[in-house]
Amino acid sequence: MNNLLQGNVLDRIKEIPSKSIQCVVTSPPYWGLRNYGEDEQLGLEDTPEEYVHNMVQVFRGVRDAMKDDGTLWLNIGDSYASSGQFGKPGEQAIGPKELSYGRAPTPPGLKVKDLVGIPWRLAFALQRDDWFLRQDIIWAKGNPMPESVKDRCTKSHEYIFLLTKRPRYYFDYKAIAEKSIYFEIDKRAKLGRVPHKSGKSASEDSQYAINGVGFSDDGLKNKRSVWNINTKPSSVAHFAVFPEKIPELCIKAGSRVGDTVLDPFFGSGTTGYVAQRLDRKWIGIELNPEYIKIAEQRFRQQELFAPHGSEMEEIDYITYHDPGDEND
Repeated sequence: MNNLLQGNVLDRIKEIPSKSIQCVVTSPPYWGLRNYGEDEQLGLEDTPEEYVHNMVQVFRGVRDAMKDDGTLWLNIGDSYASSGQFGKPGEQAIGPKELSYGRAPTPPGLKVKDLVGIPWRLAFALQRDDWFLRQDIIWAKGNPMPESVKDRCTKSHEYIFLLTKRPRYYFDYKAIAEKSIYFEIDKRAKLGRVPHKSGKSASEDSQYAINGVGFSDDGLKNKRSVWNINTKPSSVAHFAVFPEKIPELCIKAGSRVGDTVLDPFFGSGTTGYVAQRLDRKWIGIELNPEYIKIAEQRFRQQELFAPHGSEMEEIDYITYHDPGDEND
């Protein structure tokens, strides 16, 4: 059954049976960017080192819950060192009323305006903690948040790291393969529809021939490591939620129908919804009760998630576990 656990991820992750999770897709709170008004919130640590240390502890628990051939898809953004402060809860809110937005003060070892480098700090720390760091994927946003800076380019990308427990793992590359334009050119040339000045077909004249570099008989090429995906606003929250396309790609490549997907930072529930739409089971962990309300509302708005031209299946009941409940 699909399950949403409310509480501190370091505690709740221990409740998930060992080697029960096939695929993990998550986007944890970024360091020093948002105050969600929760005492146990991750992301408000005084230094990047403390943040990375806490995240390593979280993902140790995640690794214990994963199957040996499972995959972890970790989206993480970066930030700049600043002398700024967080507003009080409710000020400059872009989500639940408890959420405030700001920048953490500059910690020792960094200078104001330094790029902190959190994604790679965390990736290398996980690598040292026995994770296999298999790939860095660039999430390129065509509609990034506007910035008023004039001394650097506007930031329009984030990282998605693919990490595994073992050197060999489940990865269905065909499930996310892309169509190749060169296959179409070659096919049309063989039908005599694309004359070539050399008198040869595209397959004879090009390095991108069928069965050549990069794609197969069905005209598909392996998914590239730059994913051009725009953010989309939510109808039930005042901020840009995790685009559905990201967990869709990760779940298709990293799991089979019927497998269980985990998001230890569930947020507004995008990973869980996409998993369910793809006929996978899911487990989510979320600290903030406001986000749980948002997730519940999103699941109830069936038309928000219905695939084009189809009706939405009945949503499984979301079970909540309050860590303060003596019967839990």
